[in-house]
Amino acid sequence: MGRWEPNARGRLQEAALELYVERGYEQTTVAEIARRAALTERTFFRHFADKREVLFAGSEALQECAVEALDAVPAAASPIDAVAAALEEAAAVLQDRRAYARKRHAVVSANAELRERELIKLATLAAGLAEALRRRGVGEPAASLAAEAGIAVFKVAFARWVGEADERELAEVVRESLGELRAVTGGASGGSR
Repeated sequence: MGRWEPNARGRLQEAALELYVERGYEQTTVAEIARRAALTERTFFRHFADKREVLFAGSEALQECAVEALDAVPAAASPIDAVAAALEEAAAVLQDRRAYARKRHAVVSANAELRERELIKLATLAAGLAEALRRRGVGEPAASLAAEAGIAVFKVAFARWVGEADERELAEVVRESLGELRAVTGGASGGSR
């Protein structure tokens, strides 16, 4: 192996996901992931803290994208509409990775440790969105409620999207799921009193 290998991080992610699907998360070792990617364990640990984090790489970038999108929404938008715009932008980022997302979702869903890590990721995203809403002048509990409701919508929409046979866009499923939330809450569009 040479000293420098192009796209080591991406190759490690792909190798890990393949092995998790083939053998299961618990049965896969870092050494096997590195070997499958034709890299060393040392290279693996330069990119990821552990084998779990391979599945969660990019969470920070996704949150940054969502928060930037929320910041760009006109000030007149309701808190839930601002969150919806942020989540649609996050959906656009994920759209081209549907095959990867389907496999990743199956792996995460099959493992309690990974489900817990996924919930932490979503809670962190909700906290980031709530903070962005507070910067816009949205008070509490409206900021937290809008962010948490948005994450619930996104979670449901994402599970539907990876499970659907048709090829609808994730942003469309997010909008549809938000419409369902509005229907079950009596059509409220958000805002603080």
